[in-house]
Amino acid sequence: MGSTSSAEREAARPAATGRRGAVVAALMLSMALAALDATIVSTAVPQIVGDLGGFSVFSWLFSGYLLAVTVTLPVYGKLSDTFGRKPVLIAGSVIFLLGSLLCALAWNMGALIAFRVVQGLGGGALQGTVQTLAADLYPLKDRPRIQSKLSTVWAVSAVAGPGLGGVLAAYADWRWIFLINLPIGAVALWLIVRHLHEPERGITGPARVDWAGALAVFACGGVLLTALVQGGVAWPWLSVPSFALFGAGLALVGVVVLVERRAAEPIIPGWVWRRRTIAAVNLALGALGLLMVAPTVFLPTYAQSVLGLAPVAAGFVLSVWTLSWPVSAALSQHVYRRIGFRNTAMLGIGTAALILFAFPFLPYPGQAWQPTLLMLLLGAALGLFQLPLIVGVQSTVGWAERGTTTASVLFCRQTGQTIGAAVFGAVANGVLAARLGGAGDLDSVTRALDSGSAPEATRRAIAEAVHAVYLGAACAAALAFLVLLFLAPRKFPVLTD
Repeated sequence: MGSTSSAEREAARPAATGRRGAVVAALMLSMALAALDATIVSTAVPQIVGDLGGFSVFSWLFSGYLLAVTVTLPVYGKLSDTFGRKPVLIAGSVIFLLGSLLCALAWNMGALIAFRVVQGLGGGALQGTVQTLAADLYPLKDRPRIQSKLSTVWAVSAVAGPGLGGVLAAYADWRWIFLINLPIGAVALWLIVRHLHEPERGITGPARVDWAGALAVFACGGVLLTALVQGGVAWPWLSVPSFALFGAGLALVGVVVLVERRAAEPIIPGWVWRRRTIAAVNLALGALGLLMVAPTVFLPTYAQSVLGLAPVAAGFVLSVWTLSWPVSAALSQHVYRRIGFRNTAMLGIGTAALILFAFPFLPYPGQAWQPTLLMLLLGAALGLFQLPLIVGVQSTVGWAERGTTTASVLFCRQTGQTIGAAVFGAVANGVLAARLGGAGDLDSVTRALDSGSAPEATRRAIAEAVHAVYLGAACAAALAFLVLLFLAPRKFPVLTD
């Protein structure tokens, strides 16, 4: 498995140094930038469209950012292993802040979408490098502490982001949603520059960077993810644009394989998939991204359309899992120190599968506390699943491979979310079409409910559609359980700190 060479690199590579408290504060601020950006923009869409127009393409405000983040994760991971974490994090922060400034200055929807892509190019560096530095700064026994702090940042951002975006859009201007990133990012950037010190790499000769591989990965990921994100939305799945994009994407997969096999230092090295531990964690967290789509995308619609809750109350039903998730993640170390990383993750994802499977058995229309309780339990189960896998897989590689490993894990999770949005969207629309005699999709039915013109049969159809999605999410959780059971080793080959 190559653990001997990794151990030698780890022994030869000192940890990042400096004022660790200041660096951790910078990492949390950087993570807050990426986490807030995922939620704060959504509530300001009406104001943005009213000012700039472009209602037919506004979804690219989110899709463009997501695509840029996802396809750059492997590139930044390899660059951080080659040049160090600090220069990559600084460069990513600068690009993200530049994109934020440009978004605030956008003059039409096309410009705003382009500048959101620029933001995403920096956001990929923020997400991957922050997680990698967290492992660099702490030995194995202390890593759950920093990871739980980062999980808390995501939780707080998920709850506060929509409210903050709504307040800024209503009482100031939607451009402040992007301008607010500048002071936060500037403080984080100053702390990194001032307090993070990495030892010299000691590399003789120029560093070799697989720029051809980076371009091929970027092109391949961009084409395939565009096909998944826009399929069934901008054009039908069985249409010329879908076939063209998927065909081009598959051809580019072949190009990536060919380029990476010939590269001296490939962006996506083969050992990422040859090592059982890393391959199993990648697949398991890809399934996590898949199942997360069920609550994050469909539960708010269920809460408003079926339970009859107001938007704020519906948001609370979803947000409770962000309260139990970081608490469970912080406590998971007491479990995996006794039964191991794999068994702890299997316990978490097995419990999550049962919770997701229970959702379709909720009574119709039911009470708000019932899905709220399930979401609280689901967050606790997933905290027990995700953090042990991330801490465990980071602990099986040395410094020179940790950036690539962390990026591959995050890339698979992001890709799983993209696939989940496409697959579960098709499932929900298919169930609705079957129950309503082929009339409409989830978006059009939801708009009819908002106008108060939809009959009871439509509400029942939405409930059945969401139930079907949750069954699919339970299958994804079961798949992750089987991957860990049959592919992951019983004991992760952890390197000595």
